[in-house]
Amino acid sequence: MNSEEPRQPYGVNGAHDAHSGYVANGAYGTQMPAPPARAASHRGAWIGAGATLVAAVIGVVGTYLVSSNKGNANPTPPVAQGPATSTTTPGEENQGGGDALSDSSQSPESTGSAGSAESSAPTTPPTTPPTTPPGKPAGTVAWQGALAITYADARDLDSAPPVESEINEENDLSVYPFGTARMLRPESGVKALVWKDAKAPTYEDCAGVIDTLGTSTDMKMKTGLVVCASTNDGRLARLTVKELTGQASDTSGVFDVVVWTR
Repeated sequence: MNSEEPRQPYGVNGAHDAHSGYVANGAYGTQMPAPPARAASHRGAWIGAGATLVAAVIGVVGTYLVSSNKGNANPTPPVAQGPATSTTTPGEENQGGGDALSDSSQSPESTGSAGSAESSAPTTPPTTPPTTPPGKPAGTVAWQGALAITYADARDLDSAPPVESEINEENDLSVYPFGTARMLRPESGVKALVWKDAKAPTYEDCAGVIDTLGTSTDMKMKTGLVVCASTNDGRLARLTVKELTGQASDTSGVFDVVVWTR
């Protein structure tokens, strides 16, 4: 071995060589102290601190919610989770199905649109029918005046003024000669009676006796005779003989007539 060769250290950077037993900065056989432990990582500490902070926030929020629910008089009921389990049997599935479909089809939107369409549609104002004047009360004078009745010329007292009706059954009174007398004949079932009181009868007077004392019998006329009569249409009339003239086919009588409404 050349003494001039430089001597190589037993260890690199003063470290212990495994084959030589040389220890830098120490004697043979001296044990080197363990290397210092690496500083613990700060990551675990941050995680623990974050978990603690989250737990504290959750506790504060929970306390606030509990106090809010206690102060609320009408808390909102929890919403049912999930559809209700149907208990209908296969044979009952179609029962009430039509009602459900019909109810669902009438949504608020469709109802609202229909109502708005009806309200927006133009409406025609109702037509007011022509009003008819109310009839006169019973006993009101319907017609009054002088009336001539001649032979073969009957009169319909229900017309104003009274004229001969083309329908014979509607005529009420006629006159005809009988020898030297002149007769008044109620036509077509008309009832009449001679009023014998000196005072001229009113509507109430004639109404009180015509149904019980009136007849369809011919009556002999004379000047001043007063007759109550009921027409074919149920009207009451009062006839006072004012004048009698003519013979045979020229027989004629003039009457003061009042016809009342029924």
